Amino acid sequence: MNVKQRTIKAPVSVSGTGLHTGQRVTMTFNPAAENHGYKFRRIDMPGAPIIDADVDNVTDTSRGTTISQNGATVNTVEHVLAALVGMEIDNVLIDMDGPETPIMDGSSIQFVDVIMETGLVEQDADREYYHIPYNIHYSEPDRKVEMVAMPLDDYRFTCMVDYNSQVLGSQHASISTISEFKKEIASCRTFCFLHELEMLLKHDLIKGGDLNNAIVVVDKDVDEEELAHLAKLFNRKDINVAPQGILNNIELRHQNEPARHKLLDMIGDLALVGVPLKGHIMAARPGHAANVAFAKKIKALIKKEKSRKHVKVYDPNMTPVYDTVQIMKILPHRQPMLMIDKILELSKSHVVGLKNVTMNEDLFMGHFPGSPLFPGVLQIEAMAQTGGILVLNTVPDPENYITLFLKIENARFKDKVVPGDTIIFHCNLLAPIRRGIAQMKGIGMVGSRIVVEAELMAQIVKVNKTNEA
Repeated sequence: MNVKQRTIKAPVSVSGTGLHTGQRVTMTFNPAAENHGYKFRRIDMPGAPIIDADVDNVTDTSRGTTISQNGATVNTVEHVLAALVGMEIDNVLIDMDGPETPIMDGSSIQFVDVIMETGLVEQDADREYYHIPYNIHYSEPDRKVEMVAMPLDDYRFTCMVDYNSQVLGSQHASISTISEFKKEIASCRTFCFLHELEMLLKHDLIKGGDLNNAIVVVDKDVDEEELAHLAKLFNRKDINVAPQGILNNIELRHQNEPARHKLLDMIGDLALVGVPLKGHIMAARPGHAANVAFAKKIKALIKKEKSRKHVKVYDPNMTPVYDTVQIMKILPHRQPMLMIDKILELSKSHVVGLKNVTMNEDLFMGHFPGSPLFPGVLQIEAMAQTGGILVLNTVPDPENYITLFLKIENARFKDKVVPGDTIIFHCNLLAPIRRGIAQMKGIGMVGSRIVVEAELMAQIVKVNKTNEA
């Protein structure tokens, strides 16, 4: 059964302060059309520029994940995106009147709560998942970061953090399915070490920071004077170190809340891949930079597969439209320059031809006989002959015409072709044939591998057989 895409029933807003900018911001979640995805709109800027929640738009990962597009920027998007993924929402337009999402309590729970209040609506289009096809690895040896995505017909996460800290130690967190996000992960708050907090305060980098929205891990000895100073900075009566080794400003919601929050960050950052995923994500010591690099690796794989998706893989043994004898009635080429053995498919706008590469061909006596390769120039010739069948199929009495090359552009040879290979050429018209001029895009495949591609232009020319004789 296909799962349908979802959006929210009605606009809903939250207001708060950006953690790093300290600016007050109102953020409104709006329903969006099918296949819209996640987008932010800076309504405080001229023209209300839109920023796609896309890994290609990431411009900073130093203190959260920042995305930029169309001259606009949105900071700290990960907690908002995690909430949308965790609620299994596909399409939302997020309006913001400032540059940074509100930090709220440092988790995703308040975003989840307001979305639940407005409710969700199912849309007509099916949700299209990307299924992780095989183990995809990412690592940063210097930081001891290890990440892997493995095939699974669900969305599962396992996360380990280890900061070489006696207080925090090594922690693990996991969810077996994304539906557990709301209960197990959404309320887990961001955390930092006391020495980091002091550095950030010193450089005025957490203008919206408050002890209500972060767990502060005390990783060094602190005296009463320093605690009193922190209390004054955050307008607290007093601050102490709790038995768990954290400041007593808040109580932990889970014993392993820091690891759960890192898992939350991963879910939000991987939303930037741009499509819902199916797989098991395992990570050791993840961070925003690693998450984004991993997301880019997954997106690159998706893009590569999509570029091949439109290419049908043909059975070389299928009944042909034309066999070699019939091809010779249309094309004037003969051995050794007849490069096509079969036409497998033919329409008014496309053609599919087949070339069997054998060691018996004369060219291999002189073309790398010790390491035979089918020359790229002959691959283009075979592609052109395939396209010639398509072009000549548009005129009456095709035996009275030939096609002449006018131009070859963007030719690329992507893999070697050797004796024993069967190349299948796909040629598609790029525009209707006008005044006998045809423009087409061709690709050649061996199995599921693209070995050659090019754009060709040819002209149909009538042959005067009386003069020829």
